Amino acid sequence: MPKMKTHKSAVKRYKVTATGKIMRRQAGIGHLLQNKSGSRKRKIFKMITISGSHFKLISKELPYKKYAR
Repeated sequence: MPKMKTHKSAVKRYKVTATGKIMRRQAGIGHLLQNKSGSRKRKIFKMITISGSHFKLISKELPYKKYAR
C-alpha cells in the first residue's frame, strides 16, 4: 500500500498539542489593526482549539499527527 500524504497547507496552519488537540490562529489579525481596540487584539492574537465538528476533517489532512516539542 502507498503511504498517505500530509496536506502541506494544513501542517502550516495547525499545531497539535501533546494531548492531541489541534490549535489554530484566529481570523482578523492580518490587517486593519489600527482601528481595533487593544483588548480585542489581545484576544485575537491567541491560538484557540478547533471546534469538534472540524476535528475529523482536519485530522484527515494530518494523518501523521505529532505534537511540536
